[in-house]
Amino acid sequence: MGLRSEQKKHFPLRGIDGVVKLFEAELRNPEPDLALLSLVLGFVEHFLAVNRVVPVNVPGVRFEPLEPDCPSSCFPVVELGLLTALHERFTAQIRGAVDLTRYRRSGGISSRELVNKVSDVIWNSLSRSYFKDRAHIQSLFSLITGTKLDSSGVAFAVVAACQVLGLRDVHLALSEDHAWVIFGKDGEESAEVTWHGKGNEDRRGQTVTAGVNERSWLYLKGSYMKCDRNMEVAFMVCAINPSLDLHTDSTELLQLQQRLLWLLYERGDLDKYPMAMGTLADLEDQEPISGKENPLTIHMKAVESAKKFYNNEHIYPFMYLAGYHYRHRDVKDALRAWAEAATVMQDYNYCREDEEIYKEFFDIANDVIPTLLKETAAEGGVEGSEVPAEKADKGSPRQSAVLSALQDPECFAHLLRFYDGICKWEEGSPTPVLHVGWATYLVQSLSRFDAQVRQKVSIITKEVDAQDDDDQSSDDPREGRRRGPRRESKLEDQPPQPLPPGQSPPTTTATTTTTTAAAAAPPPAPASAPQAAAPPAKKVGGGEGGGRRRSSQGARGAEPEAKARASTPSPTPSCTQQQGVGGAGGAGGGPVVTFHSEKMKGMKELLSAAKVNSSAIKLQLTAQSQVQMKRQKPSGSGDYTLSFMKRPRKTL
Repeated sequence: MGLRSEQKKHFPLRGIDGVVKLFEAELRNPEPDLALLSLVLGFVEHFLAVNRVVPVNVPGVRFEPLEPDCPSSCFPVVELGLLTALHERFTAQIRGAVDLTRYRRSGGISSRELVNKVSDVIWNSLSRSYFKDRAHIQSLFSLITGTKLDSSGVAFAVVAACQVLGLRDVHLALSEDHAWVIFGKDGEESAEVTWHGKGNEDRRGQTVTAGVNERSWLYLKGSYMKCDRNMEVAFMVCAINPSLDLHTDSTELLQLQQRLLWLLYERGDLDKYPMAMGTLADLEDQEPISGKENPLTIHMKAVESAKKFYNNEHIYPFMYLAGYHYRHRDVKDALRAWAEAATVMQDYNYCREDEEIYKEFFDIANDVIPTLLKETAAEGGVEGSEVPAEKADKGSPRQSAVLSALQDPECFAHLLRFYDGICKWEEGSPTPVLHVGWATYLVQSLSRFDAQVRQKVSIITKEVDAQDDDDQSSDDPREGRRRGPRRESKLEDQPPQPLPPGQSPPTTTATTTTTTAAAAAPPPAPASAPQAAAPPAKKVGGGEGGGRRRSSQGARGAEPEAKARASTPSPTPSCTQQQGVGGAGGAGGGPVVTFHSEKMKGMKELLSAAKVNSSAIKLQLTAQSQVQMKRQKPSGSGDYTLSFMKRPRKTL
């Protein structure tokens, strides 16, 4: 069975408009033809990025300029005959290898044995040896013409093959770095169909339950995307790789990807696909299309989507948002978004297969943030942040904004929250995260803020709940000192109550817990006075409160945000009650940060000292990490590393 007549009438496909019209027509169907659309995208990508040669040297393939007055910008014409042959070859290969009569299907529900058989067919059609991380091998065009697929391409090919066989209950499941399939009633069953990372090991046929129970980022604690057909189309569009080399992209492929993502976005097909919205916002930030939404609005919608549909357990929406603010040199909002990402990350356990997200945080902490703060100081005309803002050139708004970032205690508070999330992520994980390299750049970043700025941030600590005591077993007396007196932390067991604007919280809130692990540290400066006498505190926490709304002209209003917050639990319950911008601050009028990690609690006094004690900070940050190690069953998972899907980002 070949292409239908309504599909054939769109050919030949000329230019970007022709491809977009085909996608638009297929998306109107309840079952868009995944195989056809993937073959079209693979064909176009091959001749625009892989085999980008002089058009006259490609027999059987015609190229036409995208614009009449720009002959150098060419686009391959997708002919009906070629696509029909490729489509029929794929369908014949699948139907010839799978005999549906040998598998029982009750009520239209596929069995695990049938899904495994389809997976075997795709798996066995691949070349025995090839570099599986190479670019441009994610589409069915690569499978048919080169017998090569990357990890995500295998999972997508299995879903497309199941569609060819009429298995409508089999769909693609996506985390932020892995892909597998779901099937059965409402996608209740799951099955691995591909590998992950460098190794050739695979878990094909197994469920993802073990990975979910490990609380690893790779499986998002079960909050992964369960795709429908249109989201699977969005996945193949996001998988377009426009890279010609490490430094050059195909402008034609970028335009095609942007147009297709706008088509999906405006149809509502990206509402549950935060990473796709992040990709669209990045493309729009580079080359905006007149009359479309601004990129920041799309980034904020991606964040809201992750909170609404995925329990606020996705990391990349905040990463994309931070990248946007970084490119626009908005220091405070970039730090805030990175802090939000780390706050979400703190509830995961770091496993070896989470290496991709480790690399992201490592680069941010040890390259991006130090460089951003260094450039901020340089643009302000100072080497550090020792020069008060009032001494800057008040006729230069740029310099004034730069200096205000380094002298803004909220920026320092976001930096602390970022590192607190990383340290908390490490606690209880089977694999350590932090080493001396992290400590070196932490000290460098802390030193960018003057002592007076650091001392305006009030730090409180969140102790371990009493019900967790049974899981904390150690003979080391130092751990008991880190946890602090149990009787002082009982007030923390009660969830914080919302406060009316302008009303002072109970004076015991900021003084219920103390940290004594840094007893050898220098005494705090006078500005860090006991907080019981402080005015109402302005918390800089993991909520979508006033601080978040300040960072976006296109963000949603207060009421939708409040509803979203009420429907999704916050990763940091003690920081959800965030006052407005005009509220009074903590000690010295600054923000309040709640520490959850033992390492940051141990550095509480060091962070507000008049001089940054680099040696003490390095010792504390690189100390044994599993202070709060909980008993957990050993995992039988293999060592899988690196990523499969994320398009290489040349710059933030």
